Amino acid sequence: MSSAAVQQPTPQLFLQTINSYQRTEALKAAIELNVFTAVGEGKETAAEIARHLGTSERGMRILCDFLTILGFLTKEGQRYGLTPDSALFLDRRSPAYIGGTIEFLLSPQLRQGFDNFAEVVRKGGTIIPDEGAVAPENPIWVKFARAMAPMMAMASQSLAKLVDQKADSKLKVLDIAAGHGLFGIAFAKNNPQAEVVAVDWPNVLEVAKENAQKAGVADRYSTREGSAFDVDNGTGYDLVLLTNFLHHFDTDGCETLLRKVHSALGEHGRAVTVEFVPNEDRISPPDAATFSIIMLASTPAGDAYTFSELQKMLRNVGFERSEIHPLPQSINQVVISYK
Repeated sequence: MSSAAVQQPTPQLFLQTINSYQRTEALKAAIELNVFTAVGEGKETAAEIARHLGTSERGMRILCDFLTILGFLTKEGQRYGLTPDSALFLDRRSPAYIGGTIEFLLSPQLRQGFDNFAEVVRKGGTIIPDEGAVAPENPIWVKFARAMAPMMAMASQSLAKLVDQKADSKLKVLDIAAGHGLFGIAFAKNNPQAEVVAVDWPNVLEVAKENAQKAGVADRYSTREGSAFDVDNGTGYDLVLLTNFLHHFDTDGCETLLRKVHSALGEHGRAVTVEFVPNEDRISPPDAATFSIIMLASTPAGDAYTFSELQKMLRNVGFERSEIHPLPQSINQVVISYK
């Protein structure tokens, strides 16, 4: 092997990672200043963008150059443009705008779990007082419900079409930890015979009810207030939705909840679980596999579970079989389990 073919050690990865806070703060500033919307409206030079947004030209030039290096903007000569991703997701005029998710993703309640991460690793769970993100009636979930809904809009519609393809018969749906409610609402919009019962804390359900009203399905949308572990769900459901919820708990907690789900389903009912599902190696695919570190920082015992781990939990509580499907427009996957 020639010496030219040998990859030399470099501190580049260390420097990129240790300085990654700069990427976060630059993107956050660009969203708060409406940079992407200004560029989308035709303000293309640093001077034009700065005048439009009321910033210094020097500050805007340096910010836009950095955003170009990161891949959020393009640059030809002195003129900036939007990449296709930025045009779709970061221009406020777009119906798929997700810039508002920073209100949740960068909230102090989530970020504080990483303030002393060495101690989190020593402990093996969050050091945020009172159980972290899973504390009863934590106000962070109202922020989640309002901020994250746009990101889930397309995925929720895809889920409804995947699970209820014909949408031609009555469907009784239980949406556990409904949050913004979009997943249950998508089933109601997809199937005019679907009726949805949403479970969550009272303050969160107010957001879900608002979204059901906007979607025109409020007459087929009811709610039950309280903890998913304690609420009387009733019985006879065709579907129970568990969207991005199981990862907050250890396997015992998951199985406790899944027993309630199994009991709530009718004879031929199905549980529909949406989760970040890493491969068995737990390091791929990256977006799903890295979710475990968020659970380590923000919950006492949550995790991103592999499909085999989810299968085992579901089988332990009585489900006959489970199958996994990709979820379009999402880094999540869907596990459908049959009673």
